[in-house]
Amino acid sequence: MKPRRSSTRGFKRTSMLLNDQIRRAGESRGFAVSRLLTHWSEIVGQDIAAIAKPVNVGYGRGGFGATLTVLTTGPQAPMLEMQKEQLRERVNSAYGYNAISRIRITQTAPIGFAEGQASFDQKPKQAKSQISPEVAADAEHSASGVGDDDLRAALERLGRNVLSKQKR
Repeated sequence: MKPRRSSTRGFKRTSMLLNDQIRRAGESRGFAVSRLLTHWSEIVGQDIAAIAKPVNVGYGRGGFGATLTVLTTGPQAPMLEMQKEQLRERVNSAYGYNAISRIRITQTAPIGFAEGQASFDQKPKQAKSQISPEVAADAEHSASGVGDDDLRAALERLGRNVLSKQKR
């Protein structure tokens, strides 16, 4: 008796099952290489991925190089503008050739405002560490000679920050 052959060849990765759907969705936006969408933070680095995400790849009429549209928030746009060339080099290294000739930065998605309201992954805020009573007393003592209440409070905060970092 011949052993039964499995038609599934074992388990398949979820990424293998979704490859066609991801590819079709990416191609509808101009992304010939869906890896740019799925591995954005690995391609451009965590610092850029935290402030921007790819929205569209548009090809010109002549077909000489594409334009990558990147979505960012208002305050981050000037920072991203200065890093355009580095961003272009990193993206082209993912493609394997100079596929992207220009990068366009937008603060809203090119197809509507609903997608432009995307939030980007921010670094988690670190919890404030407890300041020891000795550090607080030293900071208060250092600022005790100041007559203005607001200035004294600001100097105490500064002293606590400086002294607590020295203790670490």
